[in-house]
Amino acid sequence: MFGIGLLELVVIAVLGVLVVGPEKMPDLARQAARLLKSAKQVTDSVRDELRENLGPDYADLEITDLHPRSLVRKHMLEALRDDEDDEPLDDHTHEHDDEHDYETTENELTERQVS
Repeated sequence: MFGIGLLELVVIAVLGVLVVGPEKMPDLARQAARLLKSAKQVTDSVRDELRENLGPDYADLEITDLHPRSLVRKHMLEALRDDEDDEPLDDHTHEHDDEHDYETTENELTERQVS
């Protein structure tokens, strides 16, 4: 969740108690939960409205698909697939090597996206 681990959550909670005080912390936590819930509802409604307005071709659209890194990755992988389709394969061994190269490239793109 948000790239935050257990240790970071504990540090945030301790800092929250020190800054806000233990008596106000439950109210602050409720407000934060309401804020997150309303933000989720807004993003869901935006996604649903986009899906509805773009038509059935985009029925599986997710908001994360619109992130620039995701778009570049998608188009790079499509270009790699198109290049592989254009090249004639001589034998089965060569085909396996191309698959390995493609998987390596996809893994590298995924690792770079995470960074």
